[in-house]
Amino acid sequence: MASDLGVSSLPGTVSDEAATEIDGARAAWLAAQAWTRWKRRVLPLLGAAALLFVWWALVAFLHVKPFIAPSPEVVAITLVQKWNILISNLWPTAIEAVSGFAIGNLVAIAIATLFVHRKSIEMAFFPIVVLLNSVPVVAKAPILVLLLGNGMAPKIAIAAVVCFFPTLVNMVRGLEAVSPQSLELMHVLSASKPDIFIRLRLPTSIPYLFSALKIAASTAVVGAIVGEWIGSQVGIGALIIQATYNFDSALLYATVICGSTFSVLFFLTIRLLERLCVRWAPGTTG
Repeated sequence: MASDLGVSSLPGTVSDEAATEIDGARAAWLAAQAWTRWKRRVLPLLGAAALLFVWWALVAFLHVKPFIAPSPEVVAITLVQKWNILISNLWPTAIEAVSGFAIGNLVAIAIATLFVHRKSIEMAFFPIVVLLNSVPVVAKAPILVLLLGNGMAPKIAIAAVVCFFPTLVNMVRGLEAVSPQSLELMHVLSASKPDIFIRLRLPTSIPYLFSALKIAASTAVVGAIVGEWIGSQVGIGALIIQATYNFDSALLYATVICGSTFSVLFFLTIRLLERLCVRWAPGTTG
């Protein structure tokens, strides 16, 4: 009887053929998502393997001297044999980088908030910030070492300075990226400046902030290492200098790999936090 009345053609009903098409489309979409996730995990590994093969081939076929460029297997052996030395020197660098990252970004966020609410202060001091940022970090490092001594303090300060500018610029842009309609609605509702900041400006700025934090995660490590070059007995930067002066290229390459690995892990940690915190921004899922 239902078939005689043509239930499948009534509004609000779905035929078996349409349901099958929907299921097929969903299965295709899920397969595409799985393929994309697989590529994101496997392709970087294939790229790294290709680079290692090219490195090995160049060293082997060009007969490069070991003190100039060791082969990958020699570097791998050095990583295993001198693991304790590498880790003991990585810890100070990691502490300096993470501390500088935290301090530099917190100060940048505070100043960005001040700039957004006090335009006259932004116009007065933002050009000075740009000028200071144009000074190379290798020129800032000796000044900070002279001011703060030869301990961890100047290395943390250098890492903080390196992180500061990208976060300041992105945070100012994010806090100002609110739509005029939303801002006008908050004014109509008689919202106070703290309410506007917490409920409107801050949520809008978070994707911009994480873009800067991912950059700062890598540059903080670089800043800490540069600070150790100027004056330090421990750390990845100090170990790089020692290996260079001793023509120990295997240790030099192993040290660089160790520092780079920590930088990548730091970056991936910030990226994971971004995926957990910024679910509404495009490109943060999957």
